[in-house]
Amino acid sequence: MAEVKKAEGTCVPVEYVTLGMLGNNVYLISDGAATIVVDPSCEPDEILAAAGGRSIDAIVLTHRHHDHVGAAKALRDRTGALVIASAVDAPAIDGTAQPADERFEPCPVDHLVGDGDILKIGNMPWKVILTPGHTEGCICLFLDPRFGTDPAGAPVLVSGDTLFCGTIGRTDFPGGSMDAMRHSLKRLAVLPDETVVLPGHEALTTIGAERKRVFAYYA
Repeated sequence: MAEVKKAEGTCVPVEYVTLGMLGNNVYLISDGAATIVVDPSCEPDEILAAAGGRSIDAIVLTHRHHDHVGAAKALRDRTGALVIASAVDAPAIDGTAQPADERFEPCPVDHLVGDGDILKIGNMPWKVILTPGHTEGCICLFLDPRFGTDPAGAPVLVSGDTLFCGTIGRTDFPGGSMDAMRHSLKRLAVLPDETVVLPGHEALTTIGAERKRVFAYYA
């Protein structure tokens, strides 16, 4: 079984497992009322084991790439969870416009979101930030501590493949754009320094740490 790791100091409990050849971080975020799985890359059995018997209520897909949606269909079938993605990337996820460079089982998208939407899951109101650059429809999700289970904890940003520890998502794939990425990073740079960033790969970080490394260079 994959090791289940925990984020420290966040305003809502965050656990994650790292799966697949590309080392994808698959997040499980629970507030007691609902559990979210973010970007189920592969190995649905491992994800269900990490959930530890909790029901999975929502599956959030930050973007359309195969290593972030590969187990979405299987997980949806087995849990009945609501699948959520941006309206921009959804056609590539549900198979109506799946790009030739992607290979995964298409998954229905039950709820479409756009920039500025408030996505209420359990008692958690996540703000949707559209961050094109890696794909046209990448999204990040932000949770203010006032609405978490621990108001004294740090804000949380689910960043997908937009912002990593010390770097950014690639922009040389189909649908990528460095100009769009720079604009997206400027939007993330206004978040509080203490915000814990949950990236799609590699180590967790904070907005403050990336202000010195990423934002100073790209944004």
